[in-house]
Amino acid sequence: MRAMPPSPPSRPTVAVDLRALVPEPTGIGVYTRSLLLELAGRGGMGYLGMAHRPPRDAGELEAAGVAIEAAPAPFGVLWQQLRLPQRLRRGDADLLWSPLITLPLSCPVPAVATVHDLTALLMPELHTFKVRWSLLPFLRPSLESARRLVTISRSTADDIAFHFPQCAEKVRVVYPGIDADFRPGTPEGIAATREELGAPKGYLLYVGTLEPRKNVALVLDAWEALREADPETPPLVLAGPYGWGSERLARRIGALAGKGVRSLGRVDRPRLVRTYQAARVFVYPSFYEGFGLPPAEALACGLPVVVSNRSSLPEVVGEAGIQVDPGDAGNLAVALRDLLADPGREAALRAAAVERAALFRWDRAAREMEEVFLEALG
Repeated sequence: MRAMPPSPPSRPTVAVDLRALVPEPTGIGVYTRSLLLELAGRGGMGYLGMAHRPPRDAGELEAAGVAIEAAPAPFGVLWQQLRLPQRLRRGDADLLWSPLITLPLSCPVPAVATVHDLTALLMPELHTFKVRWSLLPFLRPSLESARRLVTISRSTADDIAFHFPQCAEKVRVVYPGIDADFRPGTPEGIAATREELGAPKGYLLYVGTLEPRKNVALVLDAWEALREADPETPPLVLAGPYGWGSERLARRIGALAGKGVRSLGRVDRPRLVRTYQAARVFVYPSFYEGFGLPPAEALACGLPVVVSNRSSLPEVVGEAGIQVDPGDAGNLAVALRDLLADPGREAALRAAAVERAALFRWDRAAREMEEVFLEALG
C-alpha cells in the first residue's frame, strides 16, 4: 500500500495590535499599514488584526487577507492590558506582534514588539501625560518579555543596548520601506504645484508634526535669517498638523504667514506626494528620530535633504544628505544658503537621493520581519 504524502503544515497565525491605525495616521500608522500589507502578500503566515475600535484602512487590509476584529474599549491601553490577553487565550493565534512598543503584562503567546524610539524615556518632557501614562509603566516589562525586539534603525538598537542591556541580544534591526507613490515628479506636475503654492521658483519644505521635538523653531530661525539677508530666498512650506505643546509655535507661524511661510496643515497622501516633488530642498533638524520617515520620503522624491546630525537621521540619509547641528540656527542657515546657491551640488544630491531611497523597501522589510517572527516562534 503506497504511503500517503504528509499533509502540508498549517501557517502560523500572527495577531497584530492595530491601535496605530485607529486615530489619524502617524508615522507608526504608516509603518503598520504598509508592512502588514506586504507581510500578508507574502502568504507565509496568517494575520489577525485587532484593536479597541475599527481601524482605518480596514477594507484594504481585509482585501489583502488580514482578518480584522475590534473589541470596544474606552482607552487603547486598557484594551491592550485587559481585553487583548483574554482574546489571545482562545488559542487561534500563535504569536503577537505589537508595532507600538508595548505588550500586555500578561501575554499568553510569544510576542514581538517594534521599538521605534525611546523618546518617552529619554525625552519625557516632550510627550503628553497620556502618552507617558500609557507607555512608561509597560516599557521595561514589554522589552524584557518579548521574544524578539525589532528596531527600525541601528540608532534605536544602540539606545536599547545602553538602557536595557539585558535585552540587547534579542534586538533585530529591520529598516522600514518607502511607499512606491513617493517618487520624483514630472516637470508639468512640479510647475503646477509650485503655482498652486505661490512659489513658481520652488520652496523649502518641512513635513511632519509641528511640535517642539521636531525642532521646527530652528527651521523658522534659519529661514528668517536667510530671508533678511536675501529677500529672494524661496518661501517656506510646512506640511503637517500641530502637535502637543505647539501653541507658541502656531502663533509664530501665523505671524510669518505674510512674509513667505505657508502652513498647509495635515494633507492627504496625493497632495503630500506632490508637495514633496515640487520642493527645492527638504529640511528636518529634528532632535531625535527612531528612523525619520519624512526625510526618507523626501529622498525618494529626489529632494536634497538637510537633517540634524542626531539619532538615526545620519543613518537614513547617508552621503545623500547634509547634516547640521540641531542647536545652531546659523549652521542650518549657512547649509541652506550654500545649497541654494550651488545648482551643481543641488543636482548631485537629487541624484544621490533617489539611489539612497532605493535601499528602503517594504518587500525586504517584510521578508526580514517574517524571519524575526519565525525566530520568536522557535
